[in-house]
Amino acid sequence: MSTSSFRISRRSALAASVAALAAGPWALAAHAEAGTIRFILPNAAGSGVDTITRAAQPALSKAFGASVIVDNQPGAGGVVGLQVLARSAPDGNTLSIVSNNVVIFPSVIKSLSFDMPGDFTPIAIIGATPMVLVVNPARVPARNSKEFIALLKSKPGELNFASGGTGTILHLATQLFLEEAGVSAKHIPYKGVGPMVAGLIGGQVDFGTAALPSVQPHIKSGALRAIGMLTAQRTPAAPDIPTFAEQGLPNFIVDAWFAVIGPKGMSAAGIAKAHDAVVAAFADPAVKQAMTNQGNTIAISTPEQARASFRSEMTKYAALVKKAGIEPE
Repeated sequence: MSTSSFRISRRSALAASVAALAAGPWALAAHAEAGTIRFILPNAAGSGVDTITRAAQPALSKAFGASVIVDNQPGAGGVVGLQVLARSAPDGNTLSIVSNNVVIFPSVIKSLSFDMPGDFTPIAIIGATPMVLVVNPARVPARNSKEFIALLKSKPGELNFASGGTGTILHLATQLFLEEAGVSAKHIPYKGVGPMVAGLIGGQVDFGTAALPSVQPHIKSGALRAIGMLTAQRTPAAPDIPTFAEQGLPNFIVDAWFAVIGPKGMSAAGIAKAHDAVVAAFADPAVKQAMTNQGNTIAISTPEQARASFRSEMTKYAALVKKAGIEPE
């Protein structure tokens, strides 16, 4: 920006401020209400978190009384977007909806540029989303867990699996499956769920684990085939897909939750406002129906419960990372 254009912009801003002051307090309130809330998603478009956030976007806008912008900032499995959030002002105008990838990162990445959860403000764990293991039907003839495990055993290390990035919940979930089944496969990390799903459909990879909302249309179209759900019970959103627990792997149950967080240093009032808006948005009938259709379970925690859960979940996933044999990179 040139010096002259900066002067013009500053002059315009000052004029706008003077006009607002002259108009009275009601004008300033209207100006604040017409602001923008930016949700930075450390995930690519098409991911489970992206699908959830966009379904709730209109209701979030209504609840905040402001425009809500969804800003996808994928990269390094989600680290890039979190770095952006950590550097944002703690004024309540920049938030994020994240998956439980955020509590796995400290166990799988040697040098993070931020502290989790210390550099963030957990506001609420919103709920859980079901995960499913899918295969490319043109590359993998198996139709159920038994057939799939038999195929993997007959070709040790020959098949490959996709994830949305090294150390993500999708990577960890598949590694746990391989361990429970006593088989091996090669990991192919992608830069986000969208590219991962494209790789699965295109046949560049054989199989992978994904959040149900991100692959359900492709399961219905036949582009992908579901082998099993990672949930304890079948999900009403996909009642025909059996769980791995009922297919002979009772210990293979992996939860995927999603939460709203902000930068470190948010005020108590800012936290309360964001929490109230999330509660209102996810109680909206249209959002509730969308969550049901996606198979998501909504159970919104308090900020205090969210902070405690982040720390306990970090401990839990540190143990799972060790069990899965994933070495920090």
